Amino acid sequence: MSDSPAARLQKLFEGHRLTPTQRRIAHCMVRGAADVPFLSSVELAELAGVSQPSVTRFAVALGFDGYPALRRHLREVAPPERAAAAAQDDAYNEYQQAVQGEIENLRRLSAMLADPAPVEEAGRLLAASSPLPVLGLRAASSQARGFAYFAAKVHPDVRLLDEGGSMLADRIDAAAGAGASALLCFALPRHPREVAEALDHAREAGLKVVTVADSAFAPVARSSDLLIPAPVGTGLAFDTACAPMLLGRVLLEAMADALPDAQARLEAFDARAASRGLFVE
Repeated sequence: MSDSPAARLQKLFEGHRLTPTQRRIAHCMVRGAADVPFLSSVELAELAGVSQPSVTRFAVALGFDGYPALRRHLREVAPPERAAAAAQDDAYNEYQQAVQGEIENLRRLSAMLADPAPVEEAGRLLAASSPLPVLGLRAASSQARGFAYFAAKVHPDVRLLDEGGSMLADRIDAAAGAGASALLCFALPRHPREVAEALDHAREAGLKVVTVADSAFAPVARSSDLLIPAPVGTGLAFDTACAPMLLGRVLLEAMADALPDAQARLEAFDARAASRGLFVE
């Protein structure tokens, strides 16, 4: 398990039953883990889009006397990282800082993958589902398309769901009716309400929902059977998603490992591509 500020926060939140508002605060804290120990309750409330009393109640729910006690605890367990990060940040321009932030996100993902069990379980669920619906809307649509493109080379029936609207539920129902047993979702901020509603509908239709999200406390967590987090970068005007993309490829590998004919399908594709002159050598 990583000893990063975000990992320590995740561990602190584990085992607590949080309200939707409290999960929103937790999600905000994980995303800004390095800065949180130095924020006032008012500043944290503004970042999370909640009231200041909600932050106080959140701290109490975690077992602290109030937010000052929570902040003091966070400062005590992780001051060196903050100082080191601040010194390092001064040496980089804003573009380099964004890259460095993504490098740290990939380190966190690597540390999480030290326990491969969740990914392997997800791979088995996805491999067993035929058809396999893959959902991603708005910011997450490119992640879903990338996964679906490569998955189609090893899986017999992949169905991309990258458009919302009233027909989304119909397409989920069609996949379930055709024999699907699982749905893979990529969910990135800002989280569309429609995604959470689609996941709830998928579960009602009997599908197991596997979700790649930016945090274990993302709004879609309650609508997922298995959520595997991969943090996004927030150093630029628009979020960057290197870790979710890489986690998608890791899931693809795990799924291929669980498909008995994956290698044969790849070889057949390569043969067809060669006969058609599909790629420039």
